[in-house]
Amino acid sequence: MFHVLTITYLQPLEVIDQARPAHVAWLNEEVAAGRIVLSGRQESLTGGVLVTGDISVEEAQDVMDRDPYREAGLVRYDRLSFGRGICAPGL
Repeated sequence: MFHVLTITYLQPLEVIDQARPAHVAWLNEEVAAGRIVLSGRQESLTGGVLVTGDISVEEAQDVMDRDPYREAGLVRYDRLSFGRGICAPGL
């Protein structure tokens, strides 16, 4: 199961940016572990988007729960899950 995890900032961008180094360090760990395959800030700067690898719903929940942004109460997460369909080679 793949998941699109959307992040909505609950605090002003200045507050979010103060916590960003811990969030980015965490993201790098998740990418290295293969749980997250793509991440980025929304163009509107009101949140972010993470795309997971093929992981369970429980693993996706664990990923969201361990985000330093979420641990600090700075964001809300939403999850959209989907099964593998047509995909690029190597995925």
